[in-house]
Parts: sequence; C-alpha cells; structure tokens
Amino acid sequence: MDEQTPADDAATPAPDDELVLRAGHPGVPTRSAVVLAVLGVVVAGIFGALIGWGLADVSQTDASGAVLVVGAAVGAIVAAGGVTIVAVLVLRAMVEWRRNPPKLDEPRR
Repeated sequence: MDEQTPADDAATPAPDDELVLRAGHPGVPTRSAVVLAVLGVVVAGIFGALIGWGLADVSQTDASGAVLVVGAAVGAIVAAGGVTIVAVLVLRAMVEWRRNPPKLDEPRR
C-alpha cells in the first residue's frame, strides 16, 4: 500500500532537473538578476501610482477618492508594464550574452 500516485511523481523533479537547478542552466537568468528585475518593476509601480495619483489630483477641481484611486491604479499599471517589458528584454539579453560570450581572440573587422 506504499504505492506512489502519479501526482507524487510529477512533484518530484527528475535527476536532470536537480542538476540544472543546482548548477544553473545557461538558458536561465541568475537569481540576483531576476530579483533586481522584480524589485525594479515594484518600484516603478509605486512611482507610477504616485504620479497617477498626483495627475488625478491636479486635473480635478474636487477630486473624489475614487478618481484618485483610478488615477493611481492606471499610473501603476502603465509604469510597471513598461518596466516589465524592459526587464524581460534585459534578462533575455543577459542569458544570450552568457550563452554565446564574445570571442576576444578574433580580430575585429
């Protein structure tokens, strides 16, 4: 009665997956790069919310709380979305650079 169910097999990584997770795969960005990218997106979202709040406050003469919250939400989404696009492109470029490093011994043309 100690049989494993298929769900248990899916949760345990294969030996190759363990090796990739420990040694790091050249197609995966480093953990510190991903953490910095996520922090950049969060900070951009906070600043975008502040800017959206301020623009909604300035543009309305008698700004209600709902207008301010909508302005903050739109600002946060736009800013975080833009930084997310840049962060993904940077992480992809870092992985590509690490996978195919430049050859320094060849002369430039």
